Amino acid sequence: MQIELPDKLYYSIGEVAKAFGVNASLIRFWEKEFDIIKPKKNKKGNRFFTPDDIKNLQLIYHLVKERGYTLEGAKIALQEQENIKEEVELIARMEYIRSELIKLKESFDSTEE
Repeated sequence: MQIELPDKLYYSIGEVAKAFGVNASLIRFWEKEFDIIKPKKNKKGNRFFTPDDIKNLQLIYHLVKERGYTLEGAKIALQEQENIKEEVELIARMEYIRSELIKLKESFDSTEE
């Protein structure tokens, strides 16, 4: 899954939810279920996610939404499969390359007409 977020130190829960195409309540739920997500909170309790949190959310999203893991299965996979992070990063890079190739093809197609 390719997410579009600007380069920042912190992201609000609304920005994160919009980037992943899910509700903010799902992000909060995943935060409670998975120990690897630890957003910073201000005095009001607003969550601010770091780029590391975003990478961990991508892992969880990939396992749960794209591969169909249960939450318990995703927890086990994160604990036992050391290469899962590299695998998800590789998939993200390949999706990015694919999208760029499609853009390139479309630009060639439009110049031929």
